[in-house]
Amino acid sequence: MNTIVLTESELRKVIDVDPESVAAIENAFTRLSRGGVCMPPIMHIEVPEFQGDVDIKAAYVPGLDHMAVKIGAGFFQNHKIGLPNSPAMMVVLSAKTGVAEAILLDNAYLTDVRTGAAGAVVARHLAPSRVTTAGVIGAGAQGRFQMRGLQTVRRFERLIVFDLDAERLQRYVTEMGRILGVEVIAAADAAQVIRQSQVVVTCTPSRQAYIRAAWLHPGLHITAMGADLPDKQELEVDAFSQADMVVCDRKPQSFTMGELHHAKAAGVLDELQVVELGQITSGSTPGRQTDQQITICDLTGTGAQDTAIANLALQRAIDNGLGISI
Repeated sequence: MNTIVLTESELRKVIDVDPESVAAIENAFTRLSRGGVCMPPIMHIEVPEFQGDVDIKAAYVPGLDHMAVKIGAGFFQNHKIGLPNSPAMMVVLSAKTGVAEAILLDNAYLTDVRTGAAGAVVARHLAPSRVTTAGVIGAGAQGRFQMRGLQTVRRFERLIVFDLDAERLQRYVTEMGRILGVEVIAAADAAQVIRQSQVVVTCTPSRQAYIRAAWLHPGLHITAMGADLPDKQELEVDAFSQADMVVCDRKPQSFTMGELHHAKAAGVLDELQVVELGQITSGSTPGRQTDQQITICDLTGTGAQDTAIANLALQRAIDNGLGISI
């Protein structure tokens, strides 16, 4: 049995945030809500001596030919020695035999794609029907993927962005204006982004809440995706009290490591008040009902998404004759 090895550069040639990848991720959420998906809890390994950590996510999704085991690392001093900060990879196993049929050396590129696609799925169901101004807090890689994903489902005219790093912020304004073909404005602070936008994505590693409840306004949707560990937080817990609808990707994760973890601890929110995204994509629960509602979605990232994007990426790579077989 041969195993296909694909590099990041090869994967970038065949997959991106596009309608098909968004549909694949939406389907993964729907399948997750209908049962049958086997998705174990995330394994998290801290490596404090080298300022690193490793997350292992995996899932078997019925109906897909393969299942993925993602080893996602974050060693943020690697750039000093010429290595990627996120040397992630996916091992793709046959769902029928368990044989490793591919190794995707993507350096977290597939995670960026599937997360951007997840943001698009959220916006499709929770953003106002008409968006003139979008906002993003965090001008890193995911701040880019999220806005490209949003553009697949809402044709906004203006983008407001804020980042603490002034140089990175200006680079984002210049580059994303060209990529998206819209006006991109550097905000003076996070408050400006929230107050002037209909859709906002927060994608920072903050460990202290900086989104104030007082900034929220009718017709606002927020997708919060920075909190992927229990000590991370972007939204004040009182923000959830103002929301007409609170959604997450997976309750067991979000209530232990996401924004909802803090809201529950503060007594602001309980699990019965939260809808899983798959309930909405499957049609069992409605999404946004009016353009005046305030909605919040907490994304922590699931193994089902990794399996979905790995299946699509592998098939496209095979179709294009990429990779080496060993």
